[in-house]
Amino acid sequence: MAKIKAKSGLSKVNKVLFIIFIALLIATVVIIAVSQPKVAAPVAADEGGASAADTAVIDEFVAGTYGGKDFQSVDDVVKYYVEVFDYNKTLTAEYTEGGEKKTYYKLLGDENLSVDNLLIEGKSNSMINNLVPSVLGSLFQGNVKGLPPSDNRDPNLDTRDDGKIDERHSHLTADDVLACNVKDNGDGTITIQIQPKAQILSMPDADPQGRFFNVLGDISGTVNSIDILSFSQGTIDENFVVNYQGGVGTIKVDTKTNEILEADYEMDVHIDVKHANVAVIKDKNASLDIIYKNHFPASDEYLKEMKDITR
Repeated sequence: MAKIKAKSGLSKVNKVLFIIFIALLIATVVIIAVSQPKVAAPVAADEGGASAADTAVIDEFVAGTYGGKDFQSVDDVVKYYVEVFDYNKTLTAEYTEGGEKKTYYKLLGDENLSVDNLLIEGKSNSMINNLVPSVLGSLFQGNVKGLPPSDNRDPNLDTRDDGKIDERHSHLTADDVLACNVKDNGDGTITIQIQPKAQILSMPDADPQGRFFNVLGDISGTVNSIDILSFSQGTIDENFVVNYQGGVGTIKVDTKTNEILEADYEMDVHIDVKHANVAVIKDKNASLDIIYKNHFPASDEYLKEMKDITR
């Protein structure tokens, strides 16, 4: 069995992704050995991925008054989002988890992970595609967290880097935002959409994506710890590109109370791997897309099933 060096502090999502990556490459060995795979047409090198231009996928901002709030610039939208984010992370509620009373954020969300567009040498293979759901299902179980970026559902524990980063406050800036817009829902609520700028290998709270989403952190460092993996040429930074691009947050706010009523965060990540050697495979290219979603509020059923939490 492949030897994988442990990495302290590695997130559950991060573990899932690099195990999928190993499975993807090892599955190729089996496929090559037993059959000639049926493949789709190759994907052009400039379609998506790190080489694609960072373009807006949401409507552009239009200055105006929405839900009684005046927004004259992107800066106004981001400042209001930060205000709303910080306020909602002061709100708590009482829960029962495993029979014990707990105080968590009032607004708790679910999480979901999917892996799409698994390609080797720019081609899709049904055997590999069928492998991924079983790997995901056995390894990834959704957690319960506060508004992203967040590392916990307990406000007292929602920090990173040994308490140096306080996730109870948003550190998003207007410079982090590629596009945003505001919609008046006509009922005293507004819906804000924010698309942060693209980022290669995003780190928590350290860049546009990391200040808005629950990013995966140092995946390349994790992959580098796999003993059976090497690269036929170049460095891991050159051959393992993790591109965060196109993800959007959609947040519905009651402007009278500043409470977030509903929110959806979709983080999109494209990973390109080049010149990979695994076992008998030599100098192979692979890629995959990761779609990571957080929805607020999480349903009662989700809280109970995942963490035995009741409101």
